[in-house]
Amino acid sequence: MSSPFFMKKKENPKFAKKGKNTAVLKRKADGDSGGKSKLRAKKPNSKHNEEISSDSETESPVVPRKRHSKEEIDYEETPQEKKLRLAKLYLEQLKEEEEDKAEEDSFETDLIAGRLQEDVLEQKGKLQRLIAKDLIPPDASEIRVLRGHKLPITCLVISSDDKFIFSAAKDCSIIKWDVETGKKLHIIPGGRKGTEDRHVGHTAHILCMAISSDGKYLATGDVNKLIMIWEAETCKHLYKFTGHKGPVSGLSFRKGTHDLYSASHDRSIKVWNVDENAYVETLFGHQDAITGLDSLSRECCVTAGGRDRSVRVWKIAEESQLVFHGHEGSIDCIQLINEEHMITGADDGSVSLWSVNKKKPLCTVKQAHGRHGDAGLEQPHWVASVAALQNSDTVASGSHNSQVQLWKCGQNYRGLQPLFSVPVSGFINSLKFSSSGQFLVAGVGQEHSLCHRCKNISSVPVFLEEVIVA
Repeated sequence: MSSPFFMKKKENPKFAKKGKNTAVLKRKADGDSGGKSKLRAKKPNSKHNEEISSDSETESPVVPRKRHSKEEIDYEETPQEKKLRLAKLYLEQLKEEEEDKAEEDSFETDLIAGRLQEDVLEQKGKLQRLIAKDLIPPDASEIRVLRGHKLPITCLVISSDDKFIFSAAKDCSIIKWDVETGKKLHIIPGGRKGTEDRHVGHTAHILCMAISSDGKYLATGDVNKLIMIWEAETCKHLYKFTGHKGPVSGLSFRKGTHDLYSASHDRSIKVWNVDENAYVETLFGHQDAITGLDSLSRECCVTAGGRDRSVRVWKIAEESQLVFHGHEGSIDCIQLINEEHMITGADDGSVSLWSVNKKKPLCTVKQAHGRHGDAGLEQPHWVASVAALQNSDTVASGSHNSQVQLWKCGQNYRGLQPLFSVPVSGFINSLKFSSSGQFLVAGVGQEHSLCHRCKNISSVPVFLEEVIVA
């Protein structure tokens, strides 16, 4: 497996605490051994005294009194004195145990308080772990390439335990990969057009996919307006959802549930209950094809509206929406950083950070991946994908300039600074951080997943469709 971006962290305070306990035990053991050695040290002296006594036996018969002064003390100790001594020893042991327990309880209390505080900040959308400073770019030898699809990869997801990657492509196939070994665990082959009635799986380009936070369900959406539900562990087909009137372009499970949100080029958002194999409701609002969708724990989702140049926050329970504007081009990708902040990318080459409480972007970087073309006719590289390491200050963006760009978010997400780039040849259609933040996965193809909207990428060299793990 490739080396992580992260540098090694400081020692876990919990382990440091255990080290302290070990030291305490060691001191106790030293004390015990010290006492025993002291007793043993007296025996040679006694033997030495015996030898002297033996040589001078005719001179003095009083040597035995010198031999066991300690024994005399023990012998002379009354039962009450012995009880008192043992009681004091017992009380000292109890006191020491109580001090150790109090110290452990204090440590656990501080740990729990810290976790609760993080949970509260996460729910409020204000948790921002400052980890960008610890990121380092991987060496070329540490970047792994997983090949298996015959046509451009359009989307991918990573299981929440970071053990598996699922990828899908325009060849209608789905592959489950083992992260540790890079091997294919399952392949769900695509079918040909016209075989929908007898083929189990997709027979049209797959555009999007999502996996539930517990790793139970995998959902995939295609150009044929279909949503397929799979058992993630075995890749067994479970359900087929129909209802959209256009290609399904976005899917996301609400975190901690099996509620599924779907977006389509028909401009609608649909809500499904996968456990019940049931449709719930439909929401409308976008004026153009929806190009991206994401959600976290709250009963809401965010969408990118493509050429209507809007970002929308949908409050599912209230059946209401908030509308945001800021990009000058088509907004083609979106990802939540936490419950209150998100990142978007557009075909005008810009990357923006947003707050759900502000109608305009908090920060926008124009020409985030540079420009290309002849002199006087330069165009910005289209931002085709974005990714966010949840509840952190780290995001990434991908284009077709052969670079995945890593960014550091400023305090309160009011700035965006480039960290470093990772060389990747091709059109980066999908990006995902692992839950742990230990690696980043890129889905690469010869063209954008929405081929009918591709820009001129004739300068991009030919390459195989691949999953790249950095």
